[in-house]
Amino acid sequence: MSVSQDPEPSGHTSGPVDDGRGLWTAGRRNLTAGLVLTVTLVAFEALAVSTIMPIVARELGNLELYGWVFTSFMLGSLIGIVVVGGIIDRRGLGLPFAVGIALFAVGLIIGGLAPSMEVLVAGRFLQGLGAGTVPPIAYVAIGRSLPERLRPQMFATLSTAWVLPGVLGPALAGAVGESIGWRWVFLGLLPLIAIAAGIAYPQVRRVGPGAPSAAAATLRERLPLALVVAVGTGLLLGGLTSGDPVLLVVLGTIGAALAILALRQLTPPGTLRAARGMPAAVLIRGIITFAFFAVDAYIALALVEWRGLSATAAGISLTAATLTWTTGSWIQARLSTRYPPERFVQAGIAVLIAGLTTFLVVLYPQFSPWLAIPTVGLAGLGMGLAYSPLALIVLREASGAEQGRASSALSLTDSLGTALGTGITGAAVAAAVRDAGTPFRGLFVGFLVAIAVATLGLILSSRLRVAERPATAAGAVPVTGP
Repeated sequence: MSVSQDPEPSGHTSGPVDDGRGLWTAGRRNLTAGLVLTVTLVAFEALAVSTIMPIVARELGNLELYGWVFTSFMLGSLIGIVVVGGIIDRRGLGLPFAVGIALFAVGLIIGGLAPSMEVLVAGRFLQGLGAGTVPPIAYVAIGRSLPERLRPQMFATLSTAWVLPGVLGPALAGAVGESIGWRWVFLGLLPLIAIAAGIAYPQVRRVGPGAPSAAAATLRERLPLALVVAVGTGLLLGGLTSGDPVLLVVLGTIGAALAILALRQLTPPGTLRAARGMPAAVLIRGIITFAFFAVDAYIALALVEWRGLSATAAGISLTAATLTWTTGSWIQARLSTRYPPERFVQAGIAVLIAGLTTFLVVLYPQFSPWLAIPTVGLAGLGMGLAYSPLALIVLREASGAEQGRASSALSLTDSLGTALGTGITGAAVAAAVRDAGTPFRGLFVGFLVAIAVATLGLILSSRLRVAERPATAAGAVPVTGP
């Protein structure tokens, strides 16, 4: 698929020339279908694993590693995301897509056959390596293949890929886990991989590399930095989970220093200080994923182990979050010509804070556990409003040659935020289990941290608008989803 680009006066590229055709016309429908199927695969995996984890922990034991099942996935994603960004800019999308799908499949096999929680954590790390290739590939395929007019529609179409997994995935995973065994949830996803890869690969391989750029980093430059970020984050979370004050200080300090040092080189200049425009968008993406997934990853644990619901019933709350996330995505996509993406980010974070705050009541026995459905749904709605307008800001500000690296930076902070959010709540849960034998206090503390971080994101959202450049009134919706 050849893509021609017209430079804008600012030096940015507007993407392919708009030929007036839609997403499902000849020449575009196969790419659209391939990306939708790939996102559907990621959606089924994410929602299914979140639902069955209380069952897994009950069989394999070692509840203190509960959070690491999610964190290891995201640490693997950090490496996959960083590496794939450099390859995309230099070699196109075909090779990283093929390798990513293969790693994801191997991770599923290891997870499905895992004899212990430690092996499951290792399998999830491999899954993360593969899954980390998906967001940058999807963003760049959209940026290089579609005119700006179609991008909100394409993102909206991709968000719809979460609807079927959101409606059926949690309940189906819970039923399978409770009847024939949780291992079949992992292994049963393998046929979906073959189908999605068979349709998507021929299409994404046609999207070639960007224009030559001296700034496009090589794999040799990016891989060590990706490893440093992952190792640093792992050390930090390991110190938090250890329960040993000395290890907390030593590992936490070393890990944080390593992660920050490498992250500064892998993200746009000014990201860690929320410089206006693209740097602030990249940072805030990590902030909102931290806040949401610090709670979302533990919904099933809170409802099953603490409030006594079945895994199938707990999955309904995950379904609610998925559906409202998609609803928020469509709302901002439909209103994208009336309001700039910065406005949706601010409104979405405010709604996210409201949802996370009201979900706290579910932890108390005097309130019905079914209140989780509307409260988690409210948080999902906020994410749907805020999540992908941040991607649109990044695509708007990045040149065509740098879309791979910029998208990689966005996905990097996305995964880092998720890893830190799930890891910190996991550390709090592990400490609560050691001290009191129940996860209640850890869940409460983790959720409070999530609310505080989301509030910081709302404060920083004022830095998304670039004063010297008018904001583009356009919107988008999530590729990765809840």
